[in-house]
Amino acid sequence: MNEKKRFNGEGTSAGSPTLKRSLSLKYVVFFGLAFMAPTTMFSTYGIAVQGTNGMIPTAYIVALMVMLFTAYSYTQMVKAFPNAGAAYTFTQKSLSPHIGFLVGWTILLDYVFSPMISALLLGIAMKAYFPSIPMFIWIVLFIITITIVNILGITVAAKFNMTLLFVQFGTLTLFVIFSVKGLLNGLGAGTLFSMLPFVDANVNTTGFMSVIPLLCFSFLGFDAVTTLSEETKNPVKSIPRAIFLVTLIGGVYYVVGSYFLQLVWPDYQSFHDPEAAYIEIAMYVGGNFLTSYILAEGIMASFSSAVASGTSASRILYAMGRERVLPAKIFGYLSPKFRTPVFNILMIGGIALSALFLSLTTAVSLINFGALFAFTFVNLSVIAHFFFRKKQRSVTGTVRYLILPLIGASLTGLFWVKLDIHSLILGGAWLTLGFLYLLNLTKMFRQLPPELTFEEGQT
Repeated sequence: MNEKKRFNGEGTSAGSPTLKRSLSLKYVVFFGLAFMAPTTMFSTYGIAVQGTNGMIPTAYIVALMVMLFTAYSYTQMVKAFPNAGAAYTFTQKSLSPHIGFLVGWTILLDYVFSPMISALLLGIAMKAYFPSIPMFIWIVLFIITITIVNILGITVAAKFNMTLLFVQFGTLTLFVIFSVKGLLNGLGAGTLFSMLPFVDANVNTTGFMSVIPLLCFSFLGFDAVTTLSEETKNPVKSIPRAIFLVTLIGGVYYVVGSYFLQLVWPDYQSFHDPEAAYIEIAMYVGGNFLTSYILAEGIMASFSSAVASGTSASRILYAMGRERVLPAKIFGYLSPKFRTPVFNILMIGGIALSALFLSLTTAVSLINFGALFAFTFVNLSVIAHFFFRKKQRSVTGTVRYLILPLIGASLTGLFWVKLDIHSLILGGAWLTLGFLYLLNLTKMFRQLPPELTFEEGQT
């Protein structure tokens, strides 16, 4: 039997703490961009550019086009269901509670493991600067800091991320300035305008396409902003705008940055260490100053991304706990003082400690699986909710609620099944575990999972 009341962690419904509506459009956009940590484009450039045969800006453009279809679907669903939970809520209400649970379970991979990746990257960087200090000390201090910031509340987290985000855009600005100066002085391609980064007649199509799923994950920030629906002023209007702004701004950042990276160092096969290619390029065009700035900013970006992803993960767990899909006393609890899901935040901090022993490759494989799986089902949710349930089947309705989301679902579904074997095995194992938990929760599908009662009206 479905629960029809909204519970807090103590099992009561009246007078319980609620998420505070305090975020304007500006802060939501900053939050989404901070989650994306756009400067990770620099750290992944060396490996990605080899896979695309030097056409990394084109690959980012393709990924942006794919993500715009999915971003469109997100905007439609957040108007219908302006509540915390994002892809989980959308699929639960449009397709079925069972599918919603599995989507929510899978997308948790992205959010829960993202702080761990940030912690690991920061630990590696700090170890390089201070080799005498064990890496685990940096990781633990990092996790304690981001956990405290998230417990203090969403407004504190948003302002914290906004400050760090400006530094990330400062990195791109500085790099472009140094690149333009170098190109005008004959470095690299020796010109500001070239089709070299966009077109290569000898490109390997299979290799090129295999990089797109990795780049699609770079746009996950637009999913993150939907988890803030219950903490945003006028979410039906602000969240859809934020989704498109985050996607487009991030896409422009990636294309511009990768374009100049390619121009100033056309011979992408000559890097001494592809994983640190951006360091070689920074030293080449800007010397010690630019290199030091980019390294320092990378540390701050780790904080920014971890705070954003930790906030989103705690809200998804809260949405699942609130409707008793997960134990409500823990996952559905809000601190009366901070009005944040404290237990969830602490749990995510604990999981982030896996950076002490889990490899980066393993975590990234899980994240890619979760992102594309969720994107595919959000696109399908638009079709189920608007085209079939709401019967919006006019010519305009058919384009908006069938053709566009079907294109989005086809593209994300294609890249999902094209993931590497590690992603499919690890992600499949996590999905199987979720399926077994769902069987137990629903008594072998003899009953539905509990459903959420919305605070906002539906459209």
